[in-house]
Amino acid sequence: MTEQLALLPGYLTAHLQLTLLGLLASSAVSLLLGLTITRMGWLERPVLAAAAVIQTVPSLALLAIMVPTLAALNLQSIGFFPAFIGLTLYGVLPILRNTVTGIAGVDDALIDAAKAVGMTPGQQLRRVELPIAMPVIIAGLRTATVWTVGIATLSTPVGATSLGNYIFSGLQTRNHAAVLVGCVAAAVMALVLDGLVKGLETSIRRRRPRQFRSLLAVLAGLYLYTGFTLATALLPNGPQPVTIGAKGFTEQYILAQILGQQIEHETGRTATQRQSLGSMVAFDALVAGDIDTYVDYTGTLWANVMGRTTVGIDRAQVLAEVRTFLAEQHGIQVVATLGFENAYAVAARAQDAETLQLTRISDLIPLASTLSMGGDFEFFSRPEWFAIQDIYGLEFEEQRTMEAALMYQAVAGGAVDLISAYTSDGRISAYDLRVLEDDRFAVPPYDAVILASARLSQEWPDVLRALSDLAGTIDVNEMRRMNLEVDEGGIDPSMVANAYLTELATRQVSPLR
Repeated sequence: MTEQLALLPGYLTAHLQLTLLGLLASSAVSLLLGLTITRMGWLERPVLAAAAVIQTVPSLALLAIMVPTLAALNLQSIGFFPAFIGLTLYGVLPILRNTVTGIAGVDDALIDAAKAVGMTPGQQLRRVELPIAMPVIIAGLRTATVWTVGIATLSTPVGATSLGNYIFSGLQTRNHAAVLVGCVAAAVMALVLDGLVKGLETSIRRRRPRQFRSLLAVLAGLYLYTGFTLATALLPNGPQPVTIGAKGFTEQYILAQILGQQIEHETGRTATQRQSLGSMVAFDALVAGDIDTYVDYTGTLWANVMGRTTVGIDRAQVLAEVRTFLAEQHGIQVVATLGFENAYAVAARAQDAETLQLTRISDLIPLASTLSMGGDFEFFSRPEWFAIQDIYGLEFEEQRTMEAALMYQAVAGGAVDLISAYTSDGRISAYDLRVLEDDRFAVPPYDAVILASARLSQEWPDVLRALSDLAGTIDVNEMRRMNLEVDEGGIDPSMVANAYLTELATRQVSPLR
């Protein structure tokens, strides 16, 4: 718990930055649109409909859409910017709707009286309509505030630091303390900000200008702090760090730490991390130069990036074609292969496999309609799953999508019969699972490879050399052991990475000489 609390100030500040600036932008957009609608009534239906449509898009999907969109516009595709835009769009509807409702609810007699005393339209708005409508507008702001605090926790997969870092990494590594800290901190922030906005609403309704000014000063202070910390983070401060990406599962956290510690030890450069990125988010970020390096898998690149569906090709050929494609199409360099595969596999409880006589995926063909299959968030939409279905002709009774760490518990506890396991996952042995042989070669090879952006290849040759020294240093058994230490032993990935690099040094196969 102490380790998690040490991270709290940074995560809390980043979350506050996203929330407050997103709310500020949402409020500005909503007020502008709302006032325009009240003067041009024909805009009300299409504008409110558009805002409502945005609201129907799942929040995580909306944030993910920002990544390729911004990359196509040559803008920052991961991190604060896409999260900020997504939060702004998500916060518009309640404020906009309440702005229109509040101004429309102003008594016509008051408007006529204002006109009678010679007020201009602008004066009518400032002195009559907005003051009367303000409590209703602020009520919409309260709704948007709570929504924004919650949705900001989902910004982690697009590379933005937030309290979601606790939740995503904690769920994957079964670190319940991290999940608890993240949830409690987000809840407290939502309550505090909602209380401030509610206080503003109450002070306006009850005509308490002193209370209003005090609360407004507190809110202004939060915005000043947010602006200062964000400006400090964005301003150049020494040499540019090497940014390492990591997808949202344990192995990636460990490997990112290995890469980061290796770079820092060998080059003296600072390494930072963007964790819990979606699979294609990480690749798009590398192409755009928003991250400098990360570990990916040849099978993922073969199927998702190259769009290849050919089966039965050996590891060497897949690696060679991936290397050529990435270099020619994106300027990305395959720096090294780490020495192990982490492929998708179908796994069952060993007891069930024994009872049903399951050793190969083809053994499932007559049984699939009576069995349930669990998979991670990506699996059932990936080419590998479609290939398994097509080549083996499998149609399961039920398919259930769940967080990767929970799917192992689900199959072990009997909630599902099979899962899409990872071949380098230590939980296969820990939960006594049996991996079924892919006897028709539906899944391509999945060698773990270190990728480097075009910028890193051109500007930091010392970093390339440091990373290339890791080639062939991790076999699948070692990777399973490290994964298990984090997943079941509760050891922090940075400690596992450090221990491994130290061990390699003693064997004189590591660059830590």
